[in-house]
Amino acid sequence: MSAANTARNQRGRPFTKGQSGNPAGKPKGARHRATLAVETLLDGEAEALTRKAIELALDGNILALRLCLERIMPPRREHSVVVSLPELHSPRDADEVSAAILHAATKGEITLAEAAELARLVTTHVATLKNSEYDMGLDYLLR
Repeated sequence: MSAANTARNQRGRPFTKGQSGNPAGKPKGARHRATLAVETLLDGEAEALTRKAIELALDGNILALRLCLERIMPPRREHSVVVSLPELHSPRDADEVSAAILHAATKGEITLAEAAELARLVTTHVATLKNSEYDMGLDYLLR
């Protein structure tokens, strides 16, 4: 054993620094033993449990009702925003679009988070338009 390895072992580091002790890791798609055990237990009972949850929900159990409804239609993470905005054909149009977004947010037509996301999209689109104009100018100059 080399002196470097001995020194590392004395400090309690059995592996080379920066190298994992288990480089292969868990195989892709492998599931935990607890998950496999639960699946085995529930395998034949899924239909009966589902029926019982539905019965409890129909009898007025709020938690069972929520569980059933979440399975039928999970909460949406995002939704479309319906707001009228002016066309954005050039960077010069950005002020009108930004004003329309601000107006919609202050009137409660869209949330502040939706307004911020729309403003971010406008900024990205304006940058794209500027790059496009720059490229067209270069093409014109190089002819």
